[in-house]
Amino acid sequence: MTLTQKPLERVEALLEPWLTRTERPADNRLDIWLPADDLLPVVATLVEDEWGYLAAITGLDPGVATGELHVLYHFAEGAAVVTLRVAVPRDEAEVPTIRPLIPLAAIYEQELSEVLGVAIIGAPARGRLFLPDDWPAGVYPLRKDFQLEQLDDKEQGGS
Repeated sequence: MTLTQKPLERVEALLEPWLTRTERPADNRLDIWLPADDLLPVVATLVEDEWGYLAAITGLDPGVATGELHVLYHFAEGAAVVTLRVAVPRDEAEVPTIRPLIPLAAIYEQELSEVLGVAIIGAPARGRLFLPDDWPAGVYPLRKDFQLEQLDDKEQGGS
């Protein structure tokens, strides 16, 4: 048994009710696909049972044709990494905030909102942190369909 097998077996037992779709991209990794509605109870279970820590939240744009954006919540315990993967509709991208459970998630959520355009439901409104204050609304630089011309169009009053 490797050092990562025991933590991954433990997390699989903890999250068994939500394990409808999983992947093992590497020996030390477990990816769990979740609907956005299951995110809070899954994160709460990890926190209550003290399984690892939140290492990062990242966003992924698999492309316009998919109609989705992906939000990835990376938890680690030693070398074992569990990624909660939430696919959201591209045109209505939103996930609930996990700040009440993990306050330090705030910075990751802020970045996700600003640069990928994922609304964080339940998070307090804040100013810009990662983009300039005069950055045009509705322009997200980490989306695959972003083009610099969008900045010129918005500055000139275009859409």
